[in-house]
Amino acid sequence: MKASKAEMAQILLINPNTSRQTTELMARQARACLPAGMLLLTATAQRGDAMITDEAGLRLAEQEVLRLGLEFAHSAGAAPARAIIVAAFGNPGLDALRAALPPGVAACGIGEAAMRAAATAADQGPRRFGIATTTPGLEASIAASVNALGLMPQFTGTRIAPGEPLALAADPALQCERLALAVAQCIEQDGAQAVVIGGGPLSEAALWLAPRFAQPVLSPVVAAMQAALASLSEAVPQ
Repeated sequence: MKASKAEMAQILLINPNTSRQTTELMARQARACLPAGMLLLTATAQRGDAMITDEAGLRLAEQEVLRLGLEFAHSAGAAPARAIIVAAFGNPGLDALRAALPPGVAACGIGEAAMRAAATAADQGPRRFGIATTTPGLEASIAASVNALGLMPQFTGTRIAPGEPLALAADPALQCERLALAVAQCIEQDGAQAVVIGGGPLSEAALWLAPRFAQPVLSPVVAAMQAALASLSEAVPQ
């Protein structure tokens, strides 16, 4: 007998910026990772920035992440196995959300998931990693996140794609080429053994860029989906 939506394990992807187009972009990539028997839901912030480019934008997003996450966690008829993905690279509101969630509901951020995945190769152990992004206003926040995760000894630094972030976002092909330059700098100049593409809206670029480099280029949305699925693995009937 086929399970109803209420009986299926559920993952909520929260887009902390207000762009529904960005939500759909990330959801397409997330759904490609989704196994049978699980349901992906999405939620988009109603207040804040259309693209988070600095720390002020991260602070604006925190309350929306908390509101949307708790709404999902306490929703009537929700599945017993649930996880939440905070789909902004700065993980806004993640710590507060985790502290407020009821037992049995996990939460992860795309930034932390990608950094952890980049810092460890399944067959080789610890590795050096860099981050390529388009938002210079978040460089200090990125370094703080790396430090908070205890990964600073493996971190080779952040490389910023040349160009204004919003202008690059409006031209995906140019954005991809500029990010390719930043990825190359991470690898060739900084010695990174893996590179994270630093931004939820940039996740598709990671898929385009990965075949161009011998070293892994990681999508933060894919990394977060893998982390969320791992958190649900024991709760979902096999």
